[in-house]
This record gives sequence, C-alpha cells and structure tokens, in this order.
Amino acid sequence: MPRKALSAPLALVALFMTPAAAQAAEEEAAATGSAIAYPDSPRGNTVDPQFGVDVADPYRWLEDDVRVNPKVADWVAAQNKVTDAYLGTLPGRDAFAKRMTELYNYERFGLPTKAGTRYFYSRNDGLQPQSVLYVREGLKGEGRILIDPNSWAKDGATALAEWTPSEDGKYLLYSVQDGGTDWRIVRVKDVSTGKDLDDEVRWVKFSALDWAKDGSGFYYSRFPEPKEGEAFQSLNENHAVYFHKLGTPQAADVLIHATPDKPKLNNAAIVTDDGKYLLVVGSEGTDERYGLTLYPLGSKGAGKPVTLVDDFANNWEYVTNEGTRFTFLTNKGAPRQRIVSLDIKKPAQLTELVAESEDTLVGASRVGSRIILSYLGDAKSEAEMVALDGKKVANIRLADIGSASGFGGKSRDPETFYAFSSYARPTTIYRLDTNTGKTEIFAEPKLTFKPDDFTVEQRFYKSKDGTEVPMFVVMKKGLDRSKGSPTLLYGYGGFNVSMTPGFSPTRLAWVDKGGVLAIANLRGGGEYGKAWHDAGRLDKKQNVFDDFIAAGEYLIAEGIAGKGQVAIEGGSNGGLLVGAVTNQRPDLFAAALPAVGVMDMLRFDRFTAGRYWVDDYGYPSKEGDFKNLLAYSPYHNIKDGTAYPAVLVTTADTDDRVVPGHSFKYTAALQHAKAGDKPHLIRVETRAGHGSGKPTDKIIAEAADKYAFAAKWTGLDVE
Repeated sequence: MPRKALSAPLALVALFMTPAAAQAAEEEAAATGSAIAYPDSPRGNTVDPQFGVDVADPYRWLEDDVRVNPKVADWVAAQNKVTDAYLGTLPGRDAFAKRMTELYNYERFGLPTKAGTRYFYSRNDGLQPQSVLYVREGLKGEGRILIDPNSWAKDGATALAEWTPSEDGKYLLYSVQDGGTDWRIVRVKDVSTGKDLDDEVRWVKFSALDWAKDGSGFYYSRFPEPKEGEAFQSLNENHAVYFHKLGTPQAADVLIHATPDKPKLNNAAIVTDDGKYLLVVGSEGTDERYGLTLYPLGSKGAGKPVTLVDDFANNWEYVTNEGTRFTFLTNKGAPRQRIVSLDIKKPAQLTELVAESEDTLVGASRVGSRIILSYLGDAKSEAEMVALDGKKVANIRLADIGSASGFGGKSRDPETFYAFSSYARPTTIYRLDTNTGKTEIFAEPKLTFKPDDFTVEQRFYKSKDGTEVPMFVVMKKGLDRSKGSPTLLYGYGGFNVSMTPGFSPTRLAWVDKGGVLAIANLRGGGEYGKAWHDAGRLDKKQNVFDDFIAAGEYLIAEGIAGKGQVAIEGGSNGGLLVGAVTNQRPDLFAAALPAVGVMDMLRFDRFTAGRYWVDDYGYPSKEGDFKNLLAYSPYHNIKDGTAYPAVLVTTADTDDRVVPGHSFKYTAALQHAKAGDKPHLIRVETRAGHGSGKPTDKIIAEAADKYAFAAKWTGLDVE
C-alpha cells in the first residue's frame, strides 16, 4: 500500500494510480487524516547473494532509462505531479524564485582567452538561459557575438560546452551539449565570417580539445559509438585519442593513442607550449594517478611514443617545457604537491623547482617567463609568481577571502586573466601583466545588492575522532544571533574536490531571507592535500559522514542554529553524503536535499561513468569493499520505523553521470518505509543532466523549490 505523505489533494494523485491503489490510498488517508499518498512503486523480488549476504533490490526495474521503459516514465510523471502539487502549497516557493531571479540578474563574464590579436570570452546579460560567446579585435575592441546557444533550443537546454580558438584566432573549436548529457558534438567555426565549417565530430566525452599549432586540425578523445538505446546507461570504455584534419569527415580521423589491453583507461591529449609534442595523460579512475605518454609531432603527424610515467601512482600536471626539459606539478614525494622538472631522455630523474608548502598547491601555469602558482590556505585561495627555475618573484594580492581561478596563458605572452569571487561577491575578472605585476579589472559586475550586507566567518570544529575541520559560515549583517537561525548546511567530501568560497545567487537568497549558510570542508576533499583526501575515501569514508554530522552538532551547540533548524544539502557525491547521514542521524536534521546522488553503492560501477569512482568508493565485487559499501549505502540502510526528516530528492532524466535510477530507487524505498509523517518526495527535471549546461530558469526553479521546502521544515519565515 502506498505510504501516506503531507502534500497535495488526494484526487490529483488518484489520477496516476490504478483504481485499486487509489481506493486503498483514499481509505488510508481517511483513517489517518493525511492529505496525500505517494504513487505506487511496485516491489520486485530481486535478491543478489554476495559474499554470504542476500541483498534485496526490490526496485531494480527503476534502473531502466525513462526513454526506453514506459513504466519508469509513468512512475516519474506520477512522482513529479505529486511533488509539484506539494511544492505549490509552500509560500516560500514564489518568494525564493523572485529573489533568486533578482540576484541572478547581473552581467556575468567568463575568463577571456587570447588567440592571435583576438580575445574570446563568455557573457550573460543576467537572465539568459545560456551564456553567449563573444570575440573582440584587440583588448579594447568592441565585443561581437560569435555563438549564441540560446537560439539552439526553445527550452534553452542546449548549451555551449568546451571551446578553444586556434593559435592564430582564425577558427574556433567548440562543443555542443544537449539536455545536460556528458556527450558532446564538436564543431568548428570560422571566426571572421561566423559560419561553421562542415567538420563535425560525435561521441566525444571527457575529452580535452586542443589544436595543432598550425591550425590544420585538432586532437580529441572519444568512446566507440554506443549501441542503440544505450547511450545514457552503458559503461564508458575504450577511450581513444584521434586527430581530425580540417575539411575531412570523422571517418577519416587518425587514431593516435588507444589502449585496448586496458579498456578502462581514459586518455586525454594536450599539445605542448612549443607545439613539438603531444602529451597523452592516461587515468583509470577519479584519483589523480596518471600515466604519461609523449608523441613527437612533425610534418607527418605523431611519431613514435615515449613513455614518461607508467606506474599510475601520482598526480602529474603539465606546466611547460623548454625543449626536452618538462616541468610538472606533482604529488610524488609531496602530499601537498610541488613543482619538478625532468628531461624526457631520463624521466625518472626529477629536479625540484618549488618545494612542498604548508598550504596545498592546487594549480600551476606558465605565462610569459613566469609560472603562476595557486595555493589553498585553509580552503582560501592564495597565488604567487615564480621564475621558470622556481625562484619566487612576487605574491599576487587577491581581493578578500575567496576563490581565484584562471591564470592561463602562453609562454611568449606575459598577459593572463583570473577570476575572483567569494560567498557574497560575484566574479570579477582581472588582467595581470606578469612582467610588471600590474593588475587591472577586465570586467566587474554591476550588482542589485550590497555585498557588505553579508558576513563570512571561518570556523573550526572537532569531528568524532578529534580531527579539526574548517567550515565557512555566511549570514546577513544584523541577524539576531541571540537565538538560533534556520541553517542550510552544505557538503561534498570526496574525489579530492575542495569546497572553496564562491558566489551562488540561489544560496545567497537563503541568507538574504534570514537563513544561515554553512559550508563544511569535509575530509575526502582536497583542501589539505592527499592526506585529507585519503582520510575520507575507501574504508575511511565514514570519516566524511562523521565530519558532516559533527558540523550539524556544532552549529546547534554554538547557537548558530536551533534544534530542528538544520537542513542539509549536497549533490552527486554530496547527494550520497546527505543520504548516508540522513540514515545515520535522522534525528539531527529537519530537512534533507540530496541532489543527483550516488545512492546504490553496490551497483554504481555498472553504469556510464560509475566505474571511475572505485578510487573513492572501492569495488563492490571485492568482499572487503562490499562490506564497507553495504554499511553506508543510502538505498540499503533506510531505517524502517524511524522518523526521518523531510526529504526532497532531485535528479534529472538526462543525467548520464550519476544515472537517475539511483535517486529513483532510493526514493521508492524511502516512501515504502515507515519513516515518519514528513514528506519524502522526488523532483525529476526534464531535459537536464548532472548539472552543467542547465539553463538559468531551470536552475532558479529547482533551487526555489528546494529552499522553500527547507524553509518549511526549518521554520525560516521567507515572506
């Protein structure tokens, strides 16, 4: 029998049930006074024996693609109508949407890229579904539209993804992302005329795009074309590097690098600064553990490869090269990373240029005769310039506590651009001359709010095992702090990803309405280098959940939030985080917002990109990993008979990164369990994927729904 829920009128739900199910729901609602029942989710009898454990999977049928299985499509439609009806009763929904729209409505620029005498950059006038690509003739030239993806689809869900101009700025190589999928269609545009060439490349995914220096063609990576109907679910294997010569069909593309003996390797190719080599970076999972293969480039194409690194044990990021001497950022011998050089004739002999620091080195790029180093100091950005031999030149002064990104450039040009933002300050683009050290603003947004109306604090709290964990806390100035405030706690905790300060109009709307925003820098991230990452993955994954739970306890103990005033949010690996801690401490949180989460930890590696994640999660096929995964898998650990917080799951039908079946199965199991009377709903976006490429209006609509839901259950008065 469908579980009861607090939502929309019963008559609306009955339209999407069988007559018998509708009658049963009506009888249950009459007996309990509940206003709604969930749509029916038939339970199967699938049981998988694994290492002596019978693992029930009653909702296996919900793994099917909504485009292929009509029953799954009907289930999604029914769930969406129930959810939308409930959300329509929340007074905060329209109020949040209005404020988020106001906060989003400002001119936004992307980092410029210089090619020849031209500058390419993205711009959004505020509420455009997708940002538009512009080009200028010279730094002070007037920008003209080169690509406007808003004309590609009526719903705004087709996006301009990766792009890169040829060395002389004559052509632009760009990729098209439709409906949020990770698949890309790659095309070439003549910059002067604005017209596309006939060239088109398909089945590109997880690829670098890089031009040959002479502009004759480009290098890219792709997978074999999937079988009919399997594009959004089949495993991604046999990634290979190709060269496409302009003016030729894709069928004529030259295979440069393939690893059929190791089908799980990803292979990305970049052309070196001097154009004399093609560096292929191989990786099997999400860990920064790479192999390096170098191809000399000549008039006849790629020559015989040279293996530089083949142990797949460390991070290697190309910085620059002078002839046969290459400079890399690496964590070999330095958990917080350092800069080294090597000669390709003797690649095992490393020369240290910049030693490991107390802060975490997260990026390095050559600009002119300088190397710019990007660091994280307690999750805040810092930057400095060094000479090519590693000797320090100067610090780069940043505006505030926040995040800096960019610093790309060329070896023969001292000019670079970087972006800086913080929780209450949108991105400003700066231009830096590395010869003089002079910094000037390239683009600064005009705002409809005052950043100084908000405060940002960094706090440190102790986790279960005594480890100190940093957390940023954002609130409005003048907020009454004598009693707790409804608080949105966000976390990720995985894959070496650092949660650094950045601007989000949707989250700022929560703060603007009187809520508190807290972002915890959990173990599993990269804030403190390899050791911090290692402390939150594989058999130590529970540390991440402990860190997040401790963050919630700290917020309440410090009076930042009151009891029953904490909502938790996370996406992707963060969706797993929210699902796991909701199972482990359902009493601690008032609401939970797991987005595009990995919820079935025993089958994640069977779909699309899931196989990469074994670096962080382990292998479900190995007994030790299986037992660890089963212990925290959100789908398998829902506590029947325990009162759960209000839960709003969000996912999208075209998510081919974390397939939506994870969220479908988790929601069905949660709705089936006797888990209290608070709503346990799912919102499934259409024509959207894992997050990238989502149009502005859909971002606002989803966020308004989530935060109105959180406001309802934390007591935030939005009106």
